[in-house]
Amino acid sequence: MGIGISNRRRFSDLTEQEVLALAISSEEDDARIYRSYAHGLRVDYPGSAAVFDEMAAEEDGHRQMLIDLHVVRFGSVIPLIRREHVAGFFARRPVWLTENLGLERIRDEARAMEAGAASFYARAAARTSDAATRKLLGDLAAAEAGHEKHADHLGAELVGPQVRAGEDKVAKRQFILTWVQPGLAGLMDGSVSTLAPIFATAFATQNTWTTFLVGLAASLGAGISMGFTEAAHDDGVLSGRGSPFKRGLASGVMTAVGGLGHALPYLIPDFWTATTIAMVVVFVELWAIAWIQNKFMETPFLRAALQVVVGGALVFATGVLIGGG
Repeated sequence: MGIGISNRRRFSDLTEQEVLALAISSEEDDARIYRSYAHGLRVDYPGSAAVFDEMAAEEDGHRQMLIDLHVVRFGSVIPLIRREHVAGFFARRPVWLTENLGLERIRDEARAMEAGAASFYARAAARTSDAATRKLLGDLAAAEAGHEKHADHLGAELVGPQVRAGEDKVAKRQFILTWVQPGLAGLMDGSVSTLAPIFATAFATQNTWTTFLVGLAASLGAGISMGFTEAAHDDGVLSGRGSPFKRGLASGVMTAVGGLGHALPYLIPDFWTATTIAMVVVFVELWAIAWIQNKFMETPFLRAALQVVVGGALVFATGVLIGGG
C-alpha cells in the first residue's frame, strides 16, 4: 500500500541522522538499479553492462562511507527511511517501467539519476552543522555531479569504438524489429486495405459524412485487430523482436493512422473537394511507405515505390469500380 502525501516528512524537517539514513538507502537503491541495467544489457551490450557494473560498485563505496560516518556519529542502528517517505524527494522509475528501455534511454535515465543525487547531497550538506558530515556530503555531491563524466570515461575505457559501433548496430536492429517493422506493416495495411471500402462508399453514396463514418470504423477496427494480432502472435522471447505491447502499439496506431489519413478529408461537406484531397493523401501515404522501406529496410526505393503504388492503385481502382457501378 502506498504512502499518502500527508504521511511524508518534509526534507527540511529531517534530522541529520535521518538525512544520513536516507542517503544510505538511496545509494543502495541506485546500486541495485545499475546492476539491473547491467543484467539486462549483458547479452547484447556487454561493454555498457560493464560500465553499469562499475557505477554500481561506486555506489556501494559511497554507501559504505555513509554507513561508517553514521556508526561514528549515531551508532550502528540505522533508521529505515527511503525516498518515498520524504515529500518532494526525487523518485526512481519502477523497474517494470525501465526493464524494456533501449540503450540510449537507459543511459539518459542514469544521467538523470546522478543529477538528482548530486542535488540531494548539495542540499543535505548545506543544512548539516557537523564538519565531517558536511565534508562527506559535499564530496559525494561533487562525485555524483562528476559521475556522468566518469561514466563517459568508463565508457571510453570499457566500450571502445568497435564495441560501441556493434552495440549501436544491435540497438538499431532492435528498434527496427520492435517499432519499425510492426509500424510499417500497420501503415501498409491501414493505407491499402481501407482504400476499397472508403472509396467504394464515397462513389456509391457521394455522401461525405457516411463515407467518413465508414472510413473511421474501418480504420479503428483494422487498428485494433492489427494491434492485438501483433501482440498476441509473438511474445518476443524466442524471436528477439522485443516487447509484444510495444509492437502491438506500433502496429495498431499506424494501421489506424493509415486509414484515417484518407478518411478525415470526408469531413469536408463538398464531395469532390473531399475526394480530391483524399486522393492526394493516399499518394503521400504510399510514397511515405516506400521511403520507410528504403530507409529502414534497405529496400531499393524504386522497387518499394513500384510495389506500394501498384498495389495501392489496384485496391483504389477496385473500390472506385465497385462504388461507381
